[in-house]
Amino acid sequence: MTTPLRHTRFAQVRAQLEQFAPPPGPASWLYEFALFGFKQAWACLFGGLILALLLTTHLFYPDDAALNRYDFLTIAALAIQLAMLALRLETLDEAKVILAFHVIGTAIEVFKTAAGSWVYPEAALLRVGGVPLFSGFMYASVGSYIARVWRIFDFRFSAYPRARLTWLLAVAIYVNFFAHHYLPDMRYLLFAAIAVLFWRTRIYFTCWREPRWMPLLVGWLLVALFIWFAENMATFANAWTYPDQHDGWQMVSPAKLGSWYLLMYISFVLVTLVAKPRPLKDG
Repeated sequence: MTTPLRHTRFAQVRAQLEQFAPPPGPASWLYEFALFGFKQAWACLFGGLILALLLTTHLFYPDDAALNRYDFLTIAALAIQLAMLALRLETLDEAKVILAFHVIGTAIEVFKTAAGSWVYPEAALLRVGGVPLFSGFMYASVGSYIARVWRIFDFRFSAYPRARLTWLLAVAIYVNFFAHHYLPDMRYLLFAAIAVLFWRTRIYFTCWREPRWMPLLVGWLLVALFIWFAENMATFANAWTYPDQHDGWQMVSPAKLGSWYLLMYISFVLVTLVAKPRPLKDG
């Protein structure tokens, strides 16, 4: 018997799509490519809805509304989360991941805004210090994506390092996010440690019939790049602003990719709490 909230409604749709059999050759290749895009879009559902909220409210939210835009965003993000659970568009384990990311992300935001790394320029009642509570959902959307794509593509791994080492490195990266304001920035050493630890690690993902693979280090880079694009849209929507955007929006520096890569690593390791890395063939 299926455990409640372990499988989403999407599982039935996915099973039907995976059973379709187009003719061999180019038709099959195109179908697998389209299926890959569809599954990726579904994995991005929570983050995509949050980003759509940011852009829509930036363009159309009334200036004289009784409720601050940031507070509306917090309430709307919470409503999306509850609706996804109620409609079985998300599993309970995925919701737990989102909660953990919300807490961890808010802690980073409170410290970083106090240090002047970026600011939230609009008013909010639902906030911690100078940080509106919707900001935690932006971190949560990263965790939601990883947890969902892990399940949808049935991630497997080869040469995955010992869990204890991955956690020690994740803690070191998280501490460096705070400590580099007072001590030398250790990010280049941390990048090197990630490379050494995961140099041989492959991630296998099954989109349709056959498992495909790529180096895990490359997979993290691709997701970090995607988040950087989303960050540009979010700052355009005045979700937050960096110091160099004070006089007007401009693209976020590509140097931020490094920060997102490190955050991707922490996010990935956190998700292993509910999705254990498994080898390509169990047993």
